[in-house]
Amino acid sequence: MAEFQHIRLTTKPTAQISYSFHPAVSASTAKSVLVVFLNGLGLPQVSWVRSIAQLKELRQGADIPAILTYDRFGQGQTTDRDPNDEGAADPSHGHDSIAVIHDLRQLITQIAAENLGISDVDSLTLVLVSNSIGGALVRLYAQEYPGTVAGLLILDSYLANSDFVSVFPDPDAEGFDPSTLPEGVTPELLRAARERTKQILHPDVGNKEGLSRKNLRTLLPDSDGPVLQGPGGSGPYVTVVGHDFETFAEESLQLGLPKPLTLAYLNPYWHRFNEGLVKLTQPEKSKGPLQAPNSGHFIQKDNPAFVAQELNEILSKIL
Repeated sequence: MAEFQHIRLTTKPTAQISYSFHPAVSASTAKSVLVVFLNGLGLPQVSWVRSIAQLKELRQGADIPAILTYDRFGQGQTTDRDPNDEGAADPSHGHDSIAVIHDLRQLITQIAAENLGISDVDSLTLVLVSNSIGGALVRLYAQEYPGTVAGLLILDSYLANSDFVSVFPDPDAEGFDPSTLPEGVTPELLRAARERTKQILHPDVGNKEGLSRKNLRTLLPDSDGPVLQGPGGSGPYVTVVGHDFETFAEESLQLGLPKPLTLAYLNPYWHRFNEGLVKLTQPEKSKGPLQAPNSGHFIQKDNPAFVAQELNEILSKIL
C-alpha cells in the first residue's frame, strides 16, 4: 500500500496537499498512463484504498498503471486551506470547481515530472475515477484539457445542474393536484423534504473545504453534454454507475428524507441524470448507467470490489 505524502504546488507554495502515489507495474504502455481518483465532499482519499487493492489483485500478471489519490485543500489529510481563499467573505464558498481542476492539473504536472519522468503533461494518458462532486470535476477537467482523458469511471455523480429542492414537486405551486401523488407521499412530506434539501444539499450551502457549488449549474447545465474529446480525437471510455435504489432510500433516511420520497422522486431523477452522462462519449465507448449492488451514495465504501471490476474493464481497453 502506498504511503501518504505531502506536496506543495508550485502555483500555491504556501500550502501542502496530501497524496498517495502507486508506481506502475509494467514494462510497456502503462508507464504513460495515470489513474487519478477524485473524492466527493463526503469521503477523503482513504476511501479508495480497498478499491485500489482489489484492482491490483484483479490485474495480477497484467500491466498496472500508476495511481494517484489526493485530498483537496481543506479535506481529509490535507489540513491546509486553499491559500487563495484567505480573506474570502465566506470561507465556505472560497473557491469554485474551476480552481479545483486547475490545482489538479498542476498536481498531475508535478507528479508526472517527479515520479514518471514525463515533462510534457499532455503526453500523459489519464483515467479519472470519481465519486459525488468528483463526477462534476472530472467532466470539467476533460473539457478544460481536451485530448488528455482516455477513461472516466463516474460513481454516483453529483447532480451538477440541480438545486436538489426542485427534485420534489412544490405542493404550494399553482395548479398542484394532491390526488396525483404516489402512495405514501403527502403535501406535508413534500414541504418537509424541500425544506430539508434546501438546508443540506442546495448549492448555496457551503462546506468546510470551501468548494463552492453555486456556479456548477452554469458550468454544467446539461448532463448529456458537451461531448468529451479523448486522445486521438475520439471520445473517452465512459462508465456511469449509480447507487442501488433501495440502499440509497434507506441511507437517505439519515438525511431526513422518507423512503417513499426518495423512491418516487430522487432515484428516478438521479437515474435520468445518469442516462445523460453516458452520452458524453460515443455509444461504443459508453457503458451504463449501472446500479452498484447494495451501494448507497459512496459506492467505493459500500462495494469496492465493484469499483475495481469496472475500473479494470476500462483499463483493459486502454492498456
